[in-house]
Formats: sequence, C-alpha cells, structure tokens
Amino acid sequence: MRIVGMVVLVAPLLLTEMAHGQGKSAPNDAKLYFISPMDGQKIKSGFWARFGLRNMGVTHAGDDYANSGHHHLLVDVDEPVDPKEPIPQDKSHLHFGAGQTETYLELPPGRHTLQLVLGDAKHYPFDPPVVSDKITIRVGEEAIKRRRWRRPH
Repeated sequence: MRIVGMVVLVAPLLLTEMAHGQGKSAPNDAKLYFISPMDGQKIKSGFWARFGLRNMGVTHAGDDYANSGHHHLLVDVDEPVDPKEPIPQDKSHLHFGAGQTETYLELPPGRHTLQLVLGDAKHYPFDPPVVSDKITIRVGEEAIKRRRWRRPH
C-alpha cells in the first residue's frame, strides 16, 4: 500500500516535468546566426558550415542548463518547426546534440536553403523560438568555374 501511494505521488510529478520540457523560455536578446557560409554565397560541393550564438550557451542534448541548448540545421526545409513538437531528425533536420558549432556539408549541385534552430535538452524549440535567418547558397560546378581565372602573362 505504501509503494502504491508513492507511485501515485510520483506520476503527476513526471507528467508535470514532461510538460515543462516543451516551450522552454529563451532570453529575448538571444541571436542565432551563420558565421559561414554567407547568404547568397556560391561554393563548391564540400564546405564548412559554422554556427554562432549570442546571449545563450551551447551544450549537449539532454543537458538541461538554463539559457542553453544545442544546434539543429535545417537544409531545404520550407515549413517552420512546430514549437509544440520536438525538432524532427532526418536528412533535412540535422541534430548536433554533442554541442557542435560547425559541420562539414556535402550537398548536391544547385540552390539550397539553410537555417539554424536552437533546441532545448529534449530537442524542443525555445519560446520564443531561437532561429537564424534563412540563407540561400548555390552549390556546384558553376560556382567553381566562376572563381577560376587566369592572370595574363
């Protein structure tokens, strides 16, 4: 009887904790941005994407520190993330749960959009969402050919 009483008391606490994992607040002056590449940049197929964050900290997924989270990179995603759902994990929603602030990307030739979203310990977006501006890059042979030029002899 005593164990059952403890379970009854613990279960509501677990449900309350799960509800607070969503929509964690973020400072209003938090800023998420790309260090590189730059919006409109034409680049070769392999490149480094570097992430910047101001007024918050970067930590591992699962670490529930105040004013901190981890990066998620959205590649060619048109729809915004749902603030009531964890950020998906697939080929278009890349997770950096080890606290990484950069990654080497190889994208197929063509036009691509990139956007960063900061997620909390459980991969939920913050409230208000901490997202970068969406940038557009062009990847491929055309970008490489335009950079090549020859110095006159």
